[in-house]
Amino acid sequence: MDDLFDTSDLDPVRRSLLPGAGFFLPDEVEADLESERIEAAVADAEAVVVADPDADGLACVALIRDAYDDVLELPEPGASDDSGAAETPDPDAPAEAIDAPEPGPHDVVLVPASPHDVEDALGRVAGAAKSGVDLFVCDLAPDRYEYVDDELDAAVNVAESVRWYDHHQWDDAVATAVRDAGADLVVGDSDEECSADVVARSLDYDFDDRHTDLVAVTRDHDLWIREDPRSDDLADYAYWTDPGEYVEVVREFGADLPDWVVAYLAERRVEKERMIEFAIDRAEFHEVGPYTVGVTYGRCSQNEVAEGLREAGADAAVVVKPAGSASIRGTDAFQRCHEVADLVNGGGHPKAAGCKPDIYDDMLDYATHWTTRGAVTKRVILRAFEDVVAEPASDGDESNAE
Repeated sequence: MDDLFDTSDLDPVRRSLLPGAGFFLPDEVEADLESERIEAAVADAEAVVVADPDADGLACVALIRDAYDDVLELPEPGASDDSGAAETPDPDAPAEAIDAPEPGPHDVVLVPASPHDVEDALGRVAGAAKSGVDLFVCDLAPDRYEYVDDELDAAVNVAESVRWYDHHQWDDAVATAVRDAGADLVVGDSDEECSADVVARSLDYDFDDRHTDLVAVTRDHDLWIREDPRSDDLADYAYWTDPGEYVEVVREFGADLPDWVVAYLAERRVEKERMIEFAIDRAEFHEVGPYTVGVTYGRCSQNEVAEGLREAGADAAVVVKPAGSASIRGTDAFQRCHEVADLVNGGGHPKAAGCKPDIYDDMLDYATHWTTRGAVTKRVILRAFEDVVAEPASDGDESNAE
């Protein structure tokens, strides 16, 4: 039975149509394992960082560890991992991470979370951490305050301080409620800063040039500026490897990754490029008002696919993933991605957003999703584009829409 869920030996075309093996792990089993890891990792922690495990969120963790002088020797690739750290690899990642584990135990513990389960992470920390812990929340924004209400209250009661650093689009009422609950919330300008920028300027610590450079390259990726070729290296490495490994490597080396990581990335990019090609070849283009929206499906690197669709004439791109989520990317012509995502259980930035439409009730819905290459999800998101385009741009929106 396990062989059904292991896609590593499949033909690459078939593998690109299915989610990774982690998708099929029952939620209750995954939750129990994660709770055990978190309880062991945070029980004696001086500080805990709940962060999105992408390059931006993990850069935040690296900066905080450096500020706390939580510096341990990085194990060589191939060492065994007995740290018990709370780490959750991306279930949609196309293969296993390189075997270079996080050293431990750490005084500053990483608890990975997504925008859809930040409340679960806060609740687990509140239940396991010792009284007086410093709690940080990085690169995460709840769509509604009621999603995190009880869990944040419990965390505030346990922690000495709760500092929340982000750069996404925040609803004013949600931001006010988070601050009223006792969190020190700092939200950067999503057009100018990534979350690592916010952390670097908010902490009372003088970061060295290596980490200042790491922040700049992370910003280059996260805001989709793409002027520094190293930003693709950071994005790929964060996506493919274990979060704890990524944090320790960039904390030690900054954006100039060591040779063994560069070699690993080169090997993995052979498959990455094939997955990108498959997704671009599958794309369909739809006219929505004055805009051309490119829509595709597959397990792939969404930024590169979106760039390929832009070069093919798309003003916006939608990449639907086998796990049910989707990435929405804009251009200078279309800067309302966050408005589209808001309508389909998501959020983000004007030119980069994500969502997972609430349309999957059982495994038959997922089976349909895989066999139709995301047909229902595509329709739902295209309908959201139509609804957004039909309405005037919101105040402050910089779209070129008339």
